[in-house]
Amino acid sequence: EGWLELMKKLLRSRNNKMVGGVCAGVAEYLGTDPTLIRLLWAFTIVFAGAGLLAYIICWLIIPQAN
Repeated sequence: EGWLELMKKLLRSRNNKMVGGVCAGVAEYLGTDPTLIRLLWAFTIVFAGAGLLAYIICWLIIPQAN
């Protein structure tokens, strides 16, 4: 097996999505709870302002799981 087979792919979730599946996909990639990622993302949207733009960019560039 090469190192490419061992790497996890970052994919948007098809099953556990609220809007675009980005947070659930990131949570699956990191091995954590999607609710935690959603809360962190909401925090960045409210307090940092760049979270919404980052979400939209991730929604566009991260492929959806099969």
